[in-house]
Amino acid sequence: MTIRKTTVFDAQVRFHNGSILLINEQIKVTENRNVQRVKYVFHYQSIDSRLIFRYDNSPHYPHLATFPVHKHIVNSVIEAEPPDLADVLHEIDTIIYAGTTK
Repeated sequence: MTIRKTTVFDAQVRFHNGSILLINEQIKVTENRNVQRVKYVFHYQSIDSRLIFRYDNSPHYPHLATFPVHKHIVNSVIEAEPPDLADVLHEIDTIIYAGTTK
């Protein structure tokens, strides 16, 4: 399998409440057009830059069953499944609109 192309996607999304989602994904595309997500970070923070959550796959917590995938929450790091952007946006939607009727 030969790597054909490596792409980095960086984005910053600001929500109406001032919170921010920082996105960084490194993706490799092979000759046969298979896509592999190599590295990723979904960092969600409040308007005053306090961490709300961050998903990433940096190999920092080998004791977790989902290593290298993990989720940072306020004062902890927990096991997590690898999310995609739709999962992260859904989680943010739930946080922003918690207790409201849509």
